[in-house]
Amino acid sequence: MNTIGAEWTKVWSVRSTWWTLLAGLLVTAATAGQLAIYAANANTNDDPADDPGVVTVGSVVIGSVELTQYAVLALGLLVITSEFTSGTIRTTLQCTPSRGRVLLAKAAVTGAVTFALGLLLGAVGAAVARPVLGRWGTAPAAETLADIAAVAVYLALVGVLALGLAAALRSAVLTLTVLVATLMIVPLSLQEPDIEVLNRIADAFPGVAGAHFLAGDTDPYPAAVGLLLLAGWSAAALALGRFALRRRDA
Repeated sequence: MNTIGAEWTKVWSVRSTWWTLLAGLLVTAATAGQLAIYAANANTNDDPADDPGVVTVGSVVIGSVELTQYAVLALGLLVITSEFTSGTIRTTLQCTPSRGRVLLAKAAVTGAVTFALGLLLGAVGAAVARPVLGRWGTAPAAETLADIAAVAVYLALVGVLALGLAAALRSAVLTLTVLVATLMIVPLSLQEPDIEVLNRIADAFPGVAGAHFLAGDTDPYPAAVGLLLLAGWSAAALALGRFALRRRDA
């Protein structure tokens, strides 16, 4: 518990945490508002083929995650790369020699912070989207709350994924590059030829699995499987980060 308390204090004592929180709020508000405008305009333009009909506020919140997640990824990776950059990781490991315990404490704090942040971002996105959608939007309470909770779970898992990779790679730029490739570029490249076997491989990547979870899909697998795949990627990243911390000097 002392290790977790120390990590909690460190997270809130650096400016990068507050800047990423602010960035997440601004990106969520802007993206949710833009998606809501698109939905409303599509229903009122002269092309009937565009009409999406009445959409749920929750679907707009989920749609905004595609951009919002990068602020959360930045928060997750900076939890540890900032210490590598400043050299304070040496002090951290001197105070808690067990590197696995340090990483697990960082993961617990990162997961808790990003989950709470996800709830806040989901609420902000819903608050922005609802009035913009007007008569073209609906916000059933139970469904909206479930969508916001799903967003929070997704962001917590990708935040931990970012932390684990950052522990292994040590560089914020390199970690972010690998994350963008893993979450977006590689699966999109696999899906582009529309070949069945490549599509199935892409479905196993964390970003695609997370998207299936958020959408509540049943094909190509249930939403729960998407959640488990994403959690598996996060656990694997932590294991890789722990291995790297144990193998190399701080």
